[in-house]
Amino acid sequence: MPQALRAEAPTPLPAAIAAALEEDIVFGRLHPRERLIEEELAERFAASRHNIRAALTLLEGIGLIERIPNRGALVKAYSLAEVEQLYALRDLLERQAAQQMPLPLPEAELAALRALQAAHDAAVAAGDARAAFRANLAFHRGFFARCGNAFLAEAIERLAQRAHAIRFAAFPDPAALARARDEHHAMLAALASGDREGLTRLCGNHLAPSRQAYLRAQAAFLSA
Repeated sequence: MPQALRAEAPTPLPAAIAAALEEDIVFGRLHPRERLIEEELAERFAASRHNIRAALTLLEGIGLIERIPNRGALVKAYSLAEVEQLYALRDLLERQAAQQMPLPLPEAELAALRALQAAHDAAVAAGDARAAFRANLAFHRGFFARCGNAFLAEAIERLAQRAHAIRFAAFPDPAALARARDEHHAMLAALASGDREGLTRLCGNHLAPSRQAYLRAQAAFLSA
């Protein structure tokens, strides 16, 4: 990844650096409480310290890192209580969004979502975790936009970003990718048939695997 950034832009913008570090966190290349050292990042991305600091500010803003006095920037580590609270709120908001979607969803809107899911299908079939991650984000952004409440959809997306530091334990797993793909298709089927109860249940169940995987994989970091 750094090589690609170097080839495309010798001095990447902060957003590009932040996106690369975001993926490092999602895929477990950076672990909870791991330090992000500005000098090392500047060398890795052939970037100025100013751009590195701006990228870290972006990551801090979405809750993926935290700055601690005398320690610098660290990948966010969630306590057991924080994991439970974050996922309880995500569950509440995503179920509420499902309750507000017009059902059955108009065919033109279904076609747009199916096109987004086709990209996710292709990435999962190819075993391309990075492409699957980005396609998954696009599908969920399009899916929750159908609730008709832009503020609710924005809140859901922001909380999903905060959960990236939690999802790393599940996301690279091929079985988890395939399960997410299948659940997306079940959501599309519920949208098409008008099955609101099934859609709401699917939205809640879709969150569980990443939460459970984090709790299993990072027990040493968790405290009540």
